[in-house]
Amino acid sequence: MPTLPGYDCTAVDLFSIENRRNPYPAYDQMRRMAPVCREPASGVWMVFDYEGVKRLLTDLQAFSSMGGPPEWMIFQDPPRHSRLRALVAQAFTPGSVAALEPRIRELSRRLIDAKIGDGEMDLALDLAIPLPMLVIGEMLGLPPEDQSSFERWNDVFLRMSYTVPGGPGVEEIVAEFAMTTAEMHEYLGRLLEERRVRPRNDLFTRLLQAELEGERLTQTEILGFFQLLLLAGSETTTNLLNNAVISLAENREAYARIQATPELLPSAIEEVLRYRSPLQWMFRIARQDVEMGGQHIPAGKRVLAMIGAANRDPAIFPEPNRFIPDRNPNPHLAFGHGIHFCLGSSLARLEAKIALADLLERTSEIELASDAPWTPRPGLHVHGPTSLPIRFRCSAAT
Repeated sequence: MPTLPGYDCTAVDLFSIENRRNPYPAYDQMRRMAPVCREPASGVWMVFDYEGVKRLLTDLQAFSSMGGPPEWMIFQDPPRHSRLRALVAQAFTPGSVAALEPRIRELSRRLIDAKIGDGEMDLALDLAIPLPMLVIGEMLGLPPEDQSSFERWNDVFLRMSYTVPGGPGVEEIVAEFAMTTAEMHEYLGRLLEERRVRPRNDLFTRLLQAELEGERLTQTEILGFFQLLLLAGSETTTNLLNNAVISLAENREAYARIQATPELLPSAIEEVLRYRSPLQWMFRIARQDVEMGGQHIPAGKRVLAMIGAANRDPAIFPEPNRFIPDRNPNPHLAFGHGIHFCLGSSLARLEAKIALADLLERTSEIELASDAPWTPRPGLHVHGPTSLPIRFRCSAAT
């Protein structure tokens, strides 16, 4: 069906609980009817097709990333983004991520050990939420007893997504974020002073020591990365783990294949990233008037790159609504594309590979333990459940 001139995104409410739980039929409808359209209440534009989303993420002349918290590097354009990313990359290295593997295995096993004998668990509350928070604490050298604060702060960051489409409560959400930022500034100041006096082999120490052309990160810039790491570093892995188990429980043939051929797991993780993308959209701001999909997007307007829709585009992915664990090629955009490609993608993949391999090795016949529709995570931009009860049999390897 050709694009409809001036089409508004009134056909579906993409932010409803039902559509956040299963947005894919709505995505298919919008991609067919109008791959580029405007939501009339907020004036936000949305792009649903793969090529359009890819352009949004890479066309730096037409689209800006600015508009979010100013110290988060994902909301910066070059040259400031280039400087921040180069400094952070000195500290957040592939080697430092790889060195975490033994500890991730230990943490994953400890969490699973606590529930394996019960034959059931809440995957979200017992494994998928605490594991990445514990790993981030390990990376940063943070006290384990502070984890409850990290989870509380992360929930505040998730609620910031409600400010993008607008609506009631925006002022309260922004005020809550400001209060949390002030609290974290004080917390971070104490930790950084400790690292200056007694450096450790942790990420905070490396962030303090990173240097580029005589410049170092300020405390405010380190705080921005700390906040971003808490949100992206935890939420992506949490939803990847939850969505992997949902996908396997709903696709028994694929589940059986992976159980019989564990070597398929890395490919299956990539398919989860495509099929149930943990991050459903990113926003950009039009720098100038832009023509896309037969539509005219005025300069200054906010545009959502609907990653979850792009990753089900039949023009790119044959049988896009099938979960195919050995799909190849699989050029999904789950971690973004271009200069803002997720710096922590290797960490999310590593955590998922370790935790899922452990779970699949020690259990069999995993199934969802409730027929009740699950409640989405607090952020509008993420996809996954707040709670996920599952049942399973313990394997002989347990």
